[in-house]
Amino acid sequence: MTLAGFPRITVDPAVCGGRPIVAGTRLRVSDIFEMLAGGVSVDEIVADFPCLSGDDVRAALGYAAAMAGHPVVLAAE
Repeated sequence: MTLAGFPRITVDPAVCGGRPIVAGTRLRVSDIFEMLAGGVSVDEIVADFPCLSGDDVRAALGYAAAMAGHPVVLAAE
């Protein structure tokens, strides 16, 4: 299933345990985050994973930004 607003990101319970992946691959969005957090550049990721494009990596980042922007409600003390 393609996620609304994120046509390059899909979720399928039968693939990677239902975790978000780049459409048409088995590469999890979290794998891309880990590589970027480890200092790997977008160009290096694309070179190492020919199934990906720079737009795929940017789509993963956009998805992360949307998920991080989710409001958190804390109970009053």
